[in-house]
Amino acid sequence: MADRVLFISWGESVAGREERGLEVFNEALGLYGRLQQDGRIESFNVAILEPNGGVEGYMEIYGSADQLAALRQSDEFRRTMTDASLIVHDLRMVEGSVNEGVARDVALYQESIAKVPQATA
Repeated sequence: MADRVLFISWGESVAGREERGLEVFNEALGLYGRLQQDGRIESFNVAILEPNGGVEGYMEIYGSADQLAALRQSDEFRRTMTDASLIVHDLRMVEGSVNEGVARDVALYQESIAKVPQATA
């Protein structure tokens, strides 16, 4: 089971680039589908959000830390992200923990807060 997630979100399309935006979106879906079939990622999810003036949609790519590191360094992924950066505003990408990775991160946090004097009211 995946313990890491790569979260990619985006805002509004750049005016006049909507058709290319749809092409890039479909290319990304094809890429992630192939990567999943090849076992290079565990899975992925896609969400298109209601118009809100902020985040218009996001993709979550699940895998191990090694899988996501390899993905981020691959030419296919980097090309897709470059293409996306030219057709949407506020493209963001952040990696995080899921499933068993959450427990590991919470344990690290607990170790760190144990070293910090706690304020009392």
